[in-house]
Amino acid sequence: MSTDSPLSCTLDAIDAANRKDPSVEVVDGQSLPREYAYSLHMTRWLLALETAPSERMQIACRAQHIERWTRPRADYPEGRKGYYQWRQDCGRFHGERAAQLMGECGYPQEECGRVATILTKRELRNDPDTQLLEDVACMVFLERYFADFYQDKADYDKEKWLRIVRRTWGKMSPRGHEAALQFAGSMPHHLQALLQEALSESSG
Repeated sequence: MSTDSPLSCTLDAIDAANRKDPSVEVVDGQSLPREYAYSLHMTRWLLALETAPSERMQIACRAQHIERWTRPRADYPEGRKGYYQWRQDCGRFHGERAAQLMGECGYPQEECGRVATILTKRELRNDPDTQLLEDVACMVFLERYFADFYQDKADYDKEKWLRIVRRTWGKMSPRGHEAALQFAGSMPHHLQALLQEALSESSG
């Protein structure tokens, strides 16, 4: 295994795994493996929200979607129940893979298990690390994927979109809300209007 620090070793191992994603995302004109690109977005927003993130958070954010293409949504039943089953299975898988790579890079078992727990998001709201991970993931969604998701799901009615926005907002902390509001001005106008309506109704 690498002679680098455990952190560098783990991040490099996660990157190597995610570079095997057969799907592609274009970032600044460059085609990157999709989940590798996603991991870089996660790291960038982590550093935007937390100036000196812990090693465990750097790893958890980088591994948020590690090898997710090996767990396709299509393998699970349609509908909300199937969706949540898929999400839960993905969280467990990502946690196990991150813990495995951390162990191979020299982290103690306790720290490996801690990152695995963060990635399952079982302690959202109760654990600051898990909440930070969720804030980062929500910001990545809003910045990179919300517009395409909106376009792909043109059959959704307005009420469903309002529910989606409110659910996303409800998972975020005040720090995440502040970052989202600062970013909102750069979103397409129709998404700005949707966000404004969702938040005005939820606070009314």
